[in-house]
Amino acid sequence: MLGSLRQPHRAKFCAIPWIGPQAAIRKSQPAPAARLLIAVRGMIEALNTDQKRTSKLRTLLHSTELGFLLEAHNGISARIVEEAGFEGIWASGLAVSAQFGVRDSNEASWTQVMEMVEFMADATRLPILLDGDTGYGNFNNLRRLVRKLEQRGVSGVCVEDKLFPKTNSFINGERQQLADIDEFCGKIAAGKDCQLDDDFCIVARVEAYIAGWDTAEALRRAEAYRRAGADAILIHSARSTPEQISEFAREWANRAPLVIVPTTYYGTPTHVFRELGIGVVIWANHMIRSAVSAMQNTARLIHRQQNLTCVEDTIAPVGEIFRLQGADELVAAERRYLTEAHLDTRAIILAASRGRDLGDLTDHRPKAMLPINGKPLLCRLVDHFRKQQINDITVVAGYRADAIPAVGIELLVNDAFETTGELASLRCAVPNFCDDMVIMYGDLIIRDYVLRGLLDSDHELTIVVDSRASRRCVSGDPDYAYSSAPDDRGSWDEEVLLESLSGRMDTGHRRRADGLWIGMLRTRGQGRRWLQDCLDALSEREDFSALTMRELINQVVRAGHPVHVLYIQGHWLDVNSLRDLEHAGAMTAGPNDR
Repeated sequence: MLGSLRQPHRAKFCAIPWIGPQAAIRKSQPAPAARLLIAVRGMIEALNTDQKRTSKLRTLLHSTELGFLLEAHNGISARIVEEAGFEGIWASGLAVSAQFGVRDSNEASWTQVMEMVEFMADATRLPILLDGDTGYGNFNNLRRLVRKLEQRGVSGVCVEDKLFPKTNSFINGERQQLADIDEFCGKIAAGKDCQLDDDFCIVARVEAYIAGWDTAEALRRAEAYRRAGADAILIHSARSTPEQISEFAREWANRAPLVIVPTTYYGTPTHVFRELGIGVVIWANHMIRSAVSAMQNTARLIHRQQNLTCVEDTIAPVGEIFRLQGADELVAAERRYLTEAHLDTRAIILAASRGRDLGDLTDHRPKAMLPINGKPLLCRLVDHFRKQQINDITVVAGYRADAIPAVGIELLVNDAFETTGELASLRCAVPNFCDDMVIMYGDLIIRDYVLRGLLDSDHELTIVVDSRASRRCVSGDPDYAYSSAPDDRGSWDEEVLLESLSGRMDTGHRRRADGLWIGMLRTRGQGRRWLQDCLDALSEREDFSALTMRELINQVVRAGHPVHVLYIQGHWLDVNSLRDLEHAGAMTAGPNDR
């Protein structure tokens, strides 16, 4: 039998017709075709810089420590696998076919698979082991596959001993026929003879257990494949317990590196695999399965709620997608959609108050540092700004300013916080004023879209008003807004101007308030000068130390400057009481906990 007689093959060059006979390569003066082959090989090695990726895979297979590969199915999932800290990537046939929306039965052509795995190789520096099914045909198909994989920076291929076209091992496994041992050994030998990089790995996948055979047959096949030149053996089992794997590993006795895929026997403790001398564990389909689960949940939620606010805070921001893509051509798009509009925008957060109504919770920290589901209020606001590419953030502190970490922010302190109010704190930040800035209270919980909507406003001065809040009681010192028009969700282009803010529901307007100012405003261009001029004017008053932001905004209106109203309907909270804390916890929980 060819499988039992052939010794491991380590040929360096492949007799490709257009290159010429190998004898020409061995001459002291290489022929032009041989020089071309050497150049091609150099280009392939250049693809695998900083220790070749092929070498990394070979080292992983032969290491005395248990190694792990995680499935990826496209470029972005490959980059996520790398960032998670894995040593290599399994380009799963099941996952890649699912990515295309077809069955794992060679319905996606090998060229389509090749194109996808090339994107994966470009997206990561990790070695990639391709699930090459049966090699997409006979020995000649595998030779071409190996050459193309090397050209694309892929480190190895796993080939299974079933017939082409293959069927997934978990679908009627015992009815599936296995390849003839001699034929499969010839396929392995052809692949090894053809590779240009000595470290490129061919892993032979033994499907004997899947097809209903015993350990003796699995061992017979594995030994034949090892002698044919396979760099490692993948022994596969569909049982929910690892007894077949354990029996095979003990009998195999580390004749060659052993790879397993514990998809069905996932409950087995990892230390068992170490004790069995397994070389590499492949987590084979969990990235695609988790992606499917997340997408199904998101789709159902959006369909049920008929809006995006229900999911926007729990999914990756667009900026994270841009980051993971990492392509130079996306820089212009990122600046256009995220950065350009807000590159010079500054944030000023007023966080000087203690929050006396919160009792001993603020004995040692200001209200803005109260944790909500494990993250302080202030940190949540900073995260909102950074998602919008606003990194110039000023925080005006007062009470227990020492409890606010000045990391990634500029921390200013209102030393007179005990005897002054909001305008005194804002005045501390005047040196940081700029022509585009957002000013807000530090005790707010908001959804991302609230800040995005404010940043989309092109008016000189805009405040955010909740039209629903006028119908309910709120804690703290509310600022009821009276506007030129109530909230009409059908009139998106209508210009609504503020008439006044009041601490009472009825201020002589003879009508109910149009909403509640939530404590957020934005200035652009001359709006900054309007605000600063009015602040300077109010600072001349004897009662300036007691004045609030309400008086400042009303002063702007009295000066004849337009203050535009951006209406929202809920999705915010200011934390002033223990009850507010409870509501804040529910608001910031995951979608399944709301």
